[in-house]
Amino acid sequence: MTSAETLAAGGIDQKAKEAYFTASQGQLIWARFRSNRTAMIAAWALLLMVFMGLFAPFLSPYDPTIAGRDENYENGAPQLPKFWDENGFSARPFIYATERERSIKTNFRWVVTENRDHRLYLKLFVRDWDYKLLWLIPSNLHLFGVEGGKIHLFGTDASGKDIFGRTLHAIWTSLAVGSLGVFISFVLALVIGGVAGYFGGWIDSVLQMITDAIRTVPSIPLFMALAAFMPDHWSSETRFFFISIILGLIGWPTLARRIRTHLLTERTQEYVLAAELAGASSGHIIRRHLLPSFTSYIIVDLMISFPYMVRSETALSFIGLGLKDPVNSLGALMQNVSKADVLLNYQWYFIPVIFFVALVLAFVFVGDGLRDAADPYSDTKK
Repeated sequence: MTSAETLAAGGIDQKAKEAYFTASQGQLIWARFRSNRTAMIAAWALLLMVFMGLFAPFLSPYDPTIAGRDENYENGAPQLPKFWDENGFSARPFIYATERERSIKTNFRWVVTENRDHRLYLKLFVRDWDYKLLWLIPSNLHLFGVEGGKIHLFGTDASGKDIFGRTLHAIWTSLAVGSLGVFISFVLALVIGGVAGYFGGWIDSVLQMITDAIRTVPSIPLFMALAAFMPDHWSSETRFFFISIILGLIGWPTLARRIRTHLLTERTQEYVLAAELAGASSGHIIRRHLLPSFTSYIIVDLMISFPYMVRSETALSFIGLGLKDPVNSLGALMQNVSKADVLLNYQWYFIPVIFFVALVLAFVFVGDGLRDAADPYSDTKK
């Protein structure tokens, strides 16, 4: 290596060191997180599923509710577009038209067969059922469809509803329930944990008694009791908000304890005493000085709490205590896989289960990556 190259390399190293020592906390966390390949892959997968849920009406060729059922293709297998068959090659992807008839071989039950001589070609940006994109923009434009028929990428259920559209809408519903539940638990944890950690004394003792009482309440019996008192005439939206609120009200104690423990240590620091001598109020000190020193860990805890909220909603809907049809949630879709004949005859019912597992794993890996990135001593532990 020549002297010029050595000087250039030394200059680059010096700039890298300067950038490291002058970087903000957020920049350091992002740099550590970006170096974690598993967390980055999980983050991209999570962003993809959030995008799919957010734009579910545009990506779904048919309405996933009762209005979009396909009566001629009930319990139908997934229809994957093809480019060629025994009749030759096609530059445009296609599926086959289906015919529904009763067969003596199946005791006159309805049987769906493919007409391999009749192709239905895939089209992009088709017009179909009306919806509001992002709840604001009215539209009836959809990403794809077929000419003269319907396409079901994930198959259909017993009522002929499109499982692909239901899965996309279910992802967004579960994320929305989790978001509302996490927001409620986050606010309660900040208030209760912050007050208990800053003031201490008898206030801390009373709040910790309340926290321990909430933690000892078993969640499943609680939801079973609430479900017994939940009126049957409640709309799906009312049940949605009710379940989200309950999940938030029982999900705050863990984060509140962590905030309390941190503030009990930080409240004796000199910068807190300086703020008190300057006449700052207790709320101002907690909000502007104490909590920002714990921001990275709060963000990590929220990311880790998300999959548990989604899992709780899914578990409740699965056992019939949560959201039900016509609401599309991952738990409501997973109710169908509990039937014995599904495993033998309708394996495509398990496709929403794959998305549920992927969603939870993505949150877990992203949360673990953020936790390692927010820990300044994570490199020394390896």
